[in-house]
Amino acid sequence: MVIRLYVASSSGSLAVKKRQQEVVGFLEANRISFEEVDITMLEDQRLWMYKNIPEEKRPEKGNPLPPQIFNGMVYCGDYEDFFLAKEANTVFSFLGLNS
Repeated sequence: MVIRLYVASSSGSLAVKKRQQEVVGFLEANRISFEEVDITMLEDQRLWMYKNIPEEKRPEKGNPLPPQIFNGMVYCGDYEDFFLAKEANTVFSFLGLNS
C-alpha cells in the first residue's frame, strides 16, 4: 500500500498550504514513501477522495479540505488527525504502517 496525500496546488488559503507542507515535510523527513495527488488538476481523483472520506469526517457545509491522507484505499484522516497523531508520536500507526 502507498500513502496517498490529497492536496490542492492552487489553494488560496495560506492555512491549507501550510498544513500540506507540514505533512509533506514530515513524510519526507521520515522517509515515508507517498504519492501526492493534486485534486485541483485531477477531477476524477477529487471526486474519488470526496466519495471515500467517511460520512462522520465530512464537514456539514462544503467539501473536505486538503490535505486528506489515505493508505491505499483506506482513509487515515485529515490534517487534524495527523496533527494529533504527531503530537502523540503515533503517526506510523495512524498511517497504517509498521514503525
